[in-house]
Amino acid sequence: MDPDAVAKAFVEHYYRTFDSNRAGLVNLYQEGSMLTFEGAKTQGAQAIAAKLASLPFQQCMHNISTVDCQPSGPAGGMLVFVSGSLQLAGEQHPLKFSQMFHLMPTPQGSFFVLNDIFRLNYA
Repeated sequence: MDPDAVAKAFVEHYYRTFDSNRAGLVNLYQEGSMLTFEGAKTQGAQAIAAKLASLPFQQCMHNISTVDCQPSGPAGGMLVFVSGSLQLAGEQHPLKFSQMFHLMPTPQGSFFVLNDIFRLNYA
């Protein structure tokens, strides 16, 4: 398993799903998962899905600039750090963002998001 290839495939899947079917992200989280979105913590797959669905915009498009990853711990986890821009429908200027995922393997051979931290980057 090439960690860079896994990270790249995960990032493509995550943001494609976020941009087209945000509710579909619920399957990437579990009850022990935690999202910190702009400093606000949310735990559990259903609560995270509800938080993402409640964001004050319906349509957006993520443009990814960088994806960095590192293996994490003996259980086969992976840290994935993403930077890019977020274009909201009706807005002229994109917003810069950074997001970190801590992915953990599932018994089925895929990964779930254990930790997810999102921040807009204001300059």
